Amino acid sequence: MEDLNLFMRLIELMQQQHTLMLFFILGLGYLIGNIRVGSFSLGPVAGVLFAGLFFGYFDFRITPGAQSVGFALFIFSVGYQAGPRFFDVLRTDGLKYFTLAAVIAATGFSVAVLATKLLSLAPGTSAGLLAGGLTSSPTLAAAQEAIRSGQVIPPGGITADEMIGNVATGYAITYIFGLAGLIAIIKLLPGLVGIDLKKQSTALESKSSENDEPIDRNYSTRAFRVIDEKATLLSANELKERFWDKTAVVRVVRDGKLLSGDYDGGHQFQMGDEIYILAGTRYFTDVLSEFATYCEEINPSVNLSDYMQPAQIVVINKDIIGMSPEDLNIPATYGVLIKSVVRMRMEMPHSPTLKIKKGDILNVVGSSQNIEKLGKKLGHVEKEIAETDMVTFCFGICFGVLIGLLAINVGQLSIGLGSAGGLLSAGLVIGYLRSVSPTFGRLPDAARWILMELGLLLFMAGVGLRAGGDIIETFMAAGPLLIIAGVMVTTIPILVGYFFGRKILKIHPVFLFGGICGSMTSGASLSVVTKEADSAMPSLGYTGAYAFANVLLTIAGSVILFF
Repeated sequence: MEDLNLFMRLIELMQQQHTLMLFFILGLGYLIGNIRVGSFSLGPVAGVLFAGLFFGYFDFRITPGAQSVGFALFIFSVGYQAGPRFFDVLRTDGLKYFTLAAVIAATGFSVAVLATKLLSLAPGTSAGLLAGGLTSSPTLAAAQEAIRSGQVIPPGGITADEMIGNVATGYAITYIFGLAGLIAIIKLLPGLVGIDLKKQSTALESKSSENDEPIDRNYSTRAFRVIDEKATLLSANELKERFWDKTAVVRVVRDGKLLSGDYDGGHQFQMGDEIYILAGTRYFTDVLSEFATYCEEINPSVNLSDYMQPAQIVVINKDIIGMSPEDLNIPATYGVLIKSVVRMRMEMPHSPTLKIKKGDILNVVGSSQNIEKLGKKLGHVEKEIAETDMVTFCFGICFGVLIGLLAINVGQLSIGLGSAGGLLSAGLVIGYLRSVSPTFGRLPDAARWILMELGLLLFMAGVGLRAGGDIIETFMAAGPLLIIAGVMVTTIPILVGYFFGRKILKIHPVFLFGGICGSMTSGASLSVVTKEADSAMPSLGYTGAYAFANVLLTIAGSVILFF
């Protein structure tokens, strides 16, 4: 009884203190999302949704204004993140991934519309069904904002608030299978169609380059002195073939002077030469072990920490797009070691032959001077500046809202981008312009993450609170049929996407499974694929489709309400 009284006092306190209520829901949602059953966890989005549903049942609400702010932060940040890759991929190799994302989105859209008609579901439920079945938060956000802004007029007999509620409850009921079902199908489908992802990934990596080894994440700098004449008998070509790999940075000091040029060939050693090597730790044990017997390890005469400065380089220069670190001979020419390559916030299967794309972020190690030299070649060295360009960010959102207000009336139909389309378009353009001119629209990765995450969870808390009030009644009335419809919306697009991608687009299965995950904007399912493949290769397909899917599914959230 005492525990019940304490709970009721807590409820009363949060009803009076809205800030306390909101952040309690966000924190509780994160705790729920972090609960693991085996390798499965709901994640923060689902966790906040369920926390919101619980408190929504007790008639908690947040203001529409707070939810709209979250919506604006989230959608604009989605566009900003996709901008550098979206336009670049459209012009280059992105047609097949655009087509894959479009086919999956169109299939899910069609199944959701058909299910809504056949089951006579309430207006607005189709958007929730599509968003939940495909686990697409942008779809949900776009649908609710289209109703709230008046872009979509509710049919007779139902208010806009009730229609928004139908979107929310449809999403809440179908989301769980959308999340768990997608992961299960992605895990089982390769075996059902006879695809060994691990074997295929290994073969793909081997085909990419017979001698390639993934870059070692752990690196160090060591110094040696030549003391055995056997080292002086090795030719430059022999040194290159046997000892100098495509990733290590090798520099030689002779008579107190650094030899000019790279050390990828063209030099032979002399007794007493000092060799400075910056490389992954595996290189020293696996590759250099024999050569090290001709040398003695020494205390360096220079400060090696000066050659181990970390930095990030953003790829902008269009002349090097499609080239690889091996093509550019980066370690030898620039004296810089590449630790990892990040694309669309996903770490790529980094090897010397990985093709560089616009907007890629290279995490590198080297001297400040060498990093600046490489940065000028590739694009732009990210400075350690914490500030966000708030002028561009704020006016970018304003611009997006204004674009969304533009509409053409055709009879009773209002045709326009709406708030979601306007904000997404503004984000895409500013993100792209930022990739062209690095001094414009600065939004550090950490700042972008917190804005997008906080915006999404603010919006999701509002969805849960709104749906919690009548989710039980909705579930009792149409829940089982809605769940079946959600299963169809999740399952059919995956199957259609797989067979279309294999038979029509001829996408390699490793890239295709990553592309399917990207087309459904599901990072959780990608982690399953990469684990099954024991490789990061599927990430290449994921990033190819992800940017397009976010745009297409955002548009779909508004359009489906007209059907």
